[in-house]
Amino acid sequence: MTTPANNQPTTLPGRYFTDQEIYGRESERIFSREWIYVGRESAIREAGEYFVHIQDEERIIIARDLEGEVRAFYDLCRHRGTGLCSSDEGKFGKYITCPYHAWSYSLDGELASAPNMEETEGFQKADYPLKAAHCGTVMGAIFINLSDDPVDFDTHFSPLEKRFASWGIGGLRTAHQVEYDVAANWKLIVQNYSECYHCPTVHPALNELSHFRATANDLEEGPFLGGPMEISRPGGGMTTTGERCAPHLPGLEGPDLQRAYYYFIFPNMLVSLQPDFVLVHRLVRNGPGRSLIACEWLYHPDAIAEPDFDPGPAVQFWDETNSQDWTICERSQAGVSSRAYTPGPYSSLETMLAVIDRQYLQAMS
Repeated sequence: MTTPANNQPTTLPGRYFTDQEIYGRESERIFSREWIYVGRESAIREAGEYFVHIQDEERIIIARDLEGEVRAFYDLCRHRGTGLCSSDEGKFGKYITCPYHAWSYSLDGELASAPNMEETEGFQKADYPLKAAHCGTVMGAIFINLSDDPVDFDTHFSPLEKRFASWGIGGLRTAHQVEYDVAANWKLIVQNYSECYHCPTVHPALNELSHFRATANDLEEGPFLGGPMEISRPGGGMTTTGERCAPHLPGLEGPDLQRAYYYFIFPNMLVSLQPDFVLVHRLVRNGPGRSLIACEWLYHPDAIAEPDFDPGPAVQFWDETNSQDWTICERSQAGVSSRAYTPGPYSSLETMLAVIDRQYLQAMS
């Protein structure tokens, strides 16, 4: 973020969205040090179920152990570094076994068997557990941290857990999910999500249901940023029909029944809290100019169990809105890549973007 002579904040220089060196610095200073959202606990309900999170050059196994705890391990055997997983999701048996020399690890990461290694003088199985990454869960979401000494998980997420408690996110279930491959830098996607200055032109249907000026921010500093937008029609929802697809979530009351809340959880999670469901976006960087975005529509299990439950109008509405956003972000990526691009001023409707830039630059420094 740069600031001209009139002290008004401007957009970041183009190199922050295109430069490979800056991308590498982000890997080191942000994505290897911050708590990164990797997926929902519901993806691994049973002991042994796992999926692999890919972050830059690292493959991290996210698995549930026999005690029900979610764990994170680097996908490499302690013998000669061989990858343990033959697929990116699945279910282990009682052990995680290396396909090379059959070293086997229990689901808590301890080395259980190392064939013929008893012949090696001084070898102790206890010295060779799987390399673990820090892992924590909150509101049904799994986060990992690759640093040696991360900020305390419970302390970090305590304000968020309290703020989101009424939606009962941990108890919601996935009704639909989809992935998008977007030719844009991850920060452009975050910035686009965090303002509605563009809504009248890019999202006319959304603007009709929730006016772009009926918005505010109630988390304005730090790693959690965003706030509410009013839903225009009483009792309405953010769907293609303007109606809700399910009863409102049971913990909600008062103004929350007529609002949608949009938050950025630094650095890679976007959370949209609606009266009847929660939409979660997970961002994965695939180079300076490309991002993978995984979206999940979360509903109360009682709503999903109803025979006439149909999330289609919400899914279609937000899929169309997402596609509009990805198209405009790709056009922005092309523009900031031009030699003619110079930083421009943020409008009064984009104050949150300057805050996001400050959070980003602070982490980068």
